[in-house]
Amino acid sequence: MGVSDKIKSMDENIIELIPQKPPMVMIDKLIYSDDKRTETSFFIKEDNIFCENDVFCEPGLIENIAQTAAARQGFLAKKGKSDVLIGYIGAIKNLKINFLPKINTEINTEIIIENEILGVTIIYGKVKCNDKVAAECEMRIFIENNI
Repeated sequence: MGVSDKIKSMDENIIELIPQKPPMVMIDKLIYSDDKRTETSFFIKEDNIFCENDVFCEPGLIENIAQTAAARQGFLAKKGKSDVLIGYIGAIKNLKINFLPKINTEINTEIIIENEILGVTIIYGKVKCNDKVAAECEMRIFIENNI
């Protein structure tokens, strides 16, 4: 990806970039993406399926990281005029949950591509809320082939 392939903010419908549909959508906006790093934001609403006792729970944080990776793949697919493929979490390693973000707050998630080989993408993901790291992990994502 060259400089012209970077995105600094995308206002288009995030649903066009990811295979998930409501109520499973855990990102609102693609903020930045280049060949190694992608950032998204998400406002946590009270009616979110992963909210309990006024906080966004662990599965929501994990899904948010995975969907940030999906948004990157979707952005690349749309740019290349191909279909958005489905990815599956194959493994999660070194998961750290420091705190659970409260409802009615925004989280910002960043993923860094560590490696991509044979349909497997290895990422490091970090979720921040109010400039504090809420969660982080390494994730292996398998991309479904378009057969």
